[in-house]
Amino acid sequence: MTVVATDAENQLEEFKTKRWLGLRHIQFFLQFLACMIAYGVRTNMSVGIIAMMSDEPPNSDIPTYPQWTEKETILSAFFWGYVIPQIGAGALVKKFGPKWFLAGTMFINSLFTLLIPVMASGVGEGGVIACRVIQGLNQGFLFPSVHTLLGKWTPLAERSKVASFVYTGGPLGTVIALPITGVIAESSVGWPTAFYVYGGLGIAWTVLWVLVGADSPAKHGRISEEERRYIEGTTSTEEKEELPTPWKSILTSTPFLAILIAHCGQNWGFWTLLTEIPSYMSGIMKYKISDNSLLSALPYFVLWILSFIFSPIADYLIAHYLSIGAVRKIFNTIGIVIPAIALVALGFVDSAQRDLALGLLVVAVGFNAAVFSGFNVNHIDLSPNHAGILMGITNSLSNVFSIIAPLIIKVIPYEQTDPILWRYVFCIAAAIYVVSSVFYDIFASGEVQPWNTEGETDSSKKQSENEDKL
Repeated sequence: MTVVATDAENQLEEFKTKRWLGLRHIQFFLQFLACMIAYGVRTNMSVGIIAMMSDEPPNSDIPTYPQWTEKETILSAFFWGYVIPQIGAGALVKKFGPKWFLAGTMFINSLFTLLIPVMASGVGEGGVIACRVIQGLNQGFLFPSVHTLLGKWTPLAERSKVASFVYTGGPLGTVIALPITGVIAESSVGWPTAFYVYGGLGIAWTVLWVLVGADSPAKHGRISEEERRYIEGTTSTEEKEELPTPWKSILTSTPFLAILIAHCGQNWGFWTLLTEIPSYMSGIMKYKISDNSLLSALPYFVLWILSFIFSPIADYLIAHYLSIGAVRKIFNTIGIVIPAIALVALGFVDSAQRDLALGLLVVAVGFNAAVFSGFNVNHIDLSPNHAGILMGITNSLSNVFSIIAPLIIKVIPYEQTDPILWRYVFCIAAAIYVVSSVFYDIFASGEVQPWNTEGETDSSKKQSENEDKL
């Protein structure tokens, strides 16, 4: 028996030295692509709506609707549906597995992306709003599914790097979607083609995921035993009896509430910028659509790059110097407070200071990448077994702020060409950022919570303890 155990340990050590590429990396890459396409679908409307409501189409055959009046409603409508399924989505994903929910999310999103031009011409604003609500409703399953997959597939030593890589598919999707939508909108094929492109990409991804995706290492038919043991030996999510969800313990957990508050503040600031930067660049900085979309994407490109700088530093600090909780708080502060300072400064920049405004936007969005190593991965730290449900709860409640943020512009009594409007918008976002960051820094934790295994039988606990010794 001793010889067998030694051989197994040697095989595991040998695998660890060659772990730079395995089947888990294919799963991570597909999840990255899912986030990239989903964010493209989510954000291309920010530029597309400007072209849709233009009174000067590039081609007389391209339909436009300058008479429409519900621009901000269309931009926020996605989140009306998005907040609804999140908590239930987390529970469903946990019970039935994330693979098919993620596939369904991407397929339905893509279908209604293809329908947007049809609904715009056939129904009008109401049809586009309905498409956006349905898209949001389905994307409510995106992050609970991805978070559950990360909890199942990611070894502890790779957690910050992998989570940052997967979730920065979203910012990269924004980087790609904004300029591509702008270029297509000003070309002879017009804005409808931008929605057809993203609808087609999403359907293609769905087919690929159905063929090679899996709920967990244990359910992947082609994974090696060594790689499976390497993953499951550190995730604490092996295939055991299904654990009941400890709802009361979760909802009364101060570290969990810290994540929730941080997520709410993040969503207000992030979606204020993501939905309104094109309008700010057009109304205040006077850029035309193609230039506007390219420059609007620049801050998100910087965010994407910085995420690959922040995440390995976070993992290195955890491995050698600091606790998980300390690292999460440090990086969350970097990702929230620095953007807040930049937003306040941006509120006092006028149209003659284009370069300064762009630089501040880059700082406000780019440094936000640090939250991928802050609160955004903290759900998995607290409870690998319930990570999908935790993400579902925080993503649901925080996206109420995503709905309100774009609509606040309609409440402030200034025109979108008035710098005073944007001063209010940016300063409100900065204040919410800072409050959420302070709360997180005081109450967050990086420790696995006792309720992670609440309801687990003694035999399963003993199994977990034995497997953790591998």
